[in-house]
Amino acid sequence: MVYAELLIARRSRTASHYVRPSATGATPSQPRATPWVPNAIRDPRAESPNYALTMPQSLSYLLIRIVFSTKDRAPLLNPEVRSKLHAYLATVARNAGCECHRVGGVADHVQLAIRLSRTLTIAHFIEELKTSSSKWLKTQSPTLAHFAWQNGYGCFSVGPADLGALRTYIDTQEEHHRTHTFQEEYRAFLKRYGVEFDERYIWD
Repeated sequence: MVYAELLIARRSRTASHYVRPSATGATPSQPRATPWVPNAIRDPRAESPNYALTMPQSLSYLLIRIVFSTKDRAPLLNPEVRSKLHAYLATVARNAGCECHRVGGVADHVQLAIRLSRTLTIAHFIEELKTSSSKWLKTQSPTLAHFAWQNGYGCFSVGPADLGALRTYIDTQEEHHRTHTFQEEYRAFLKRYGVEFDERYIWD
């Protein structure tokens, strides 16, 4: 009986040599209040009581130029409907959580300067712009009852320092298109950004 007790005590001392005591002072037979983490990888911020209140945020600044035309570039957007359309598109953008810096264009296309929300994809956002505005335009005039936008679109990134120039460019669309067609303008964008394209598939 005495021998068995000595054997148990020896095994207990041997086991305690290989088990690291916890920071809370718990013995090896007690459950740890928190898992043991080596000091080399412990984040000192986790010791702060305000750590949960200062978690990092997800931030972004994505400034883009969006361009799309009417179906077959039909000149359906007269000055009266154009001004209403631009206001409508700006509202759709803001309702989607984006910052709309400018909307402009002429009879056959629109351009927008947008700071895209970090929670949206470009494709989803432009689909919302087109679908919503197309339905709205159909209610504005009998001549627009069958209105449609082109299937495609152009989207190009813009540096924050160039926002002023982009606003000015969109504001002067009517002046610009006295000497340049939409197709010429769009080709110039594609070449400036190094986007390869096939003429057979970009016009619809």
